[in-house]
Amino acid sequence: MFGFTDHDRALAFGGVTFEAASGFTASALETSLGLAVDNLDVEGALSSAAITEDDLARGLWDDAAVALWRVDWQDVTKRVLLRSGNIGEVARGRTAFTAELRGLSHRLGQPAGRLFSRTCAWELGDARCRVDLAPWTFAGEVAGVVAGAGAGAGERRSFTATGLEAAAPGLLAAGLLTWTSGANAGQAIEVKRHAAPGGTVTLELVLPMADPIAPGDGFMVRAGCDKAVATCRDRFANLTNFGGFPHMPGNDRIIAYADKDDLNDGGSLFR
Repeated sequence: MFGFTDHDRALAFGGVTFEAASGFTASALETSLGLAVDNLDVEGALSSAAITEDDLARGLWDDAAVALWRVDWQDVTKRVLLRSGNIGEVARGRTAFTAELRGLSHRLGQPAGRLFSRTCAWELGDARCRVDLAPWTFAGEVAGVVAGAGAGAGERRSFTATGLEAAAPGLLAAGLLTWTSGANAGQAIEVKRHAAPGGTVTLELVLPMADPIAPGDGFMVRAGCDKAVATCRDRFANLTNFGGFPHMPGNDRIIAYADKDDLNDGGSLFR
């Protein structure tokens, strides 16, 4: 838990010390009636003593709970809670970052309960999917990084690997990779592309890692699933537990109208 204040000296209450030397600037605070989401932006400097670029890149602050207080600096017992919410979108630069603080009502705009779609709603290997992940999990090691141009390319995103020869090309695409050693140990990320040109296994990640990838870094990676019924049936032989509705009518069917040249001519189904 971290505390920050725009006052010129630190304040403390509730067991938290709110640091003044944090370089934070907040946008205007607006509150409206109804269920509209009230947002607030906070700009801050990247500091090793508070919030670092590495912490943001690792996602440690994603959806973090935030409480905004108005405090009498001469008597901190005189305070009022102005806003509670969570951190939303975060943008970071070379020396600073901007974080969006979303009000509590933003939860009302998120899907709750089960969604009905043609693709599967389960996560591969969970209690509802029931696929045994052991045969579909592979241990690998980075053999070398793939050079690339642009931010986040090469040493943070693409690499060649050993230990994955038993995985057919493309099997690991959309799979989950978890680093077991190296600078990114403990971090997990999705695989974007899995290829084996000339027998050399190459993996490309969806997003760059927070720290550079280096030869010798170890990882565990599991097969991917695109949630399609054909993949569930042909790859995992798990059609019984498929969590989607592949025969749902599409938009074309829903907005279709009577046509004498089609089956939906409006006539009786029994002739």
